[in-house]
Amino acid sequence: MDMKTLKESAREKMKGFCNLCKVCDGIWCAGRVPGMGGTGSGSSFKSNYESLKNIKLVLRTIHSATEPKLSCTLLGKELSFPVLGAPITGTKFNMGGGVTEEEYCNDIIEGCLETGSIGMIGDTGDPTCYDFGLKAIKKVGGLGIAIIKPRSNEEIIRRIRIAEKAGAVAVGVDLDGAGLVTMKLFGQPVGPKTVEDLKILVDSTELPFIAKGIMSVDEALACVEAGVNTIVVSNHGGRVLDYCQASCDVLEDIVKAVGDKITVLADGSVREGVDVLKYLALGAKGVLVGRPLIWGSIGGRKEGVLTVMNTLKSQLSQAMILTGTNDVKSVSNKIIIK
Repeated sequence: MDMKTLKESAREKMKGFCNLCKVCDGIWCAGRVPGMGGTGSGSSFKSNYESLKNIKLVLRTIHSATEPKLSCTLLGKELSFPVLGAPITGTKFNMGGGVTEEEYCNDIIEGCLETGSIGMIGDTGDPTCYDFGLKAIKKVGGLGIAIIKPRSNEEIIRRIRIAEKAGAVAVGVDLDGAGLVTMKLFGQPVGPKTVEDLKILVDSTELPFIAKGIMSVDEALACVEAGVNTIVVSNHGGRVLDYCQASCDVLEDIVKAVGDKITVLADGSVREGVDVLKYLALGAKGVLVGRPLIWGSIGGRKEGVLTVMNTLKSQLSQAMILTGTNDVKSVSNKIIIK
């Protein structure tokens, strides 16, 4: 399966939810939450796209980087390249129901695993979504990550215990989901966390703990204080707060502030391998990809997910060759111009 065929299939099945626009800039889907768009005016979604687009790569062809090294270690696991599947749920009310929640979870977890990566499963107001995700993780021997909405600590810890039993390699909370409309629709209370709340969650498990939705230096440092293993610089795809900064606008400052005290990942408008390389040049150790994997699952099931991930891997390798980058573990910020 190629990307063109995959996208044509996904477009047909996602009518009214995602137009699979030639340029995924957040304009067509603005305000479609629930759905695939950015909240309100769609400004935050659009900012992710515009800010990343405006970072330019420096072409270099006099060097010895002919066979770039893409492998890396994240969350204690060796990956074939630094791209993980983002935690996404709600196939019916967000994506149009082209696949069931169970099918989607299996496609993402198995597809990411078969490309040498790891997929994440998410949490939403419908409890079956989290259940299907954990079943998918258990099915592959635990090679998946469970990300939980910012519910009460007691409820999060209950879900962590279930993830531990499923054998998940890591757990976490997408703090950027604190104001999600979809959670309100299901009558599920979510909200922000204090540093003390985070410490309790970190101490509740032996698994690496991830805090997703960090968009400022002070909150990144708060995660260091709380003992968090990994943060994800993310504005939730622009789906929670209108007129928010883009992930790539704040990433570099966060990386400089935390140094090697915590692992920093990022997401936001990752559509091609060059986007991955830009985030790495800004200091991220890896990126999360979401929307293209939705297209992959709906357009071609697990084979579609494999197509998306392998395409990203190939594009990343090509971009590294053309910027003189030898290794994903040491990407210079000199290859980009902001």
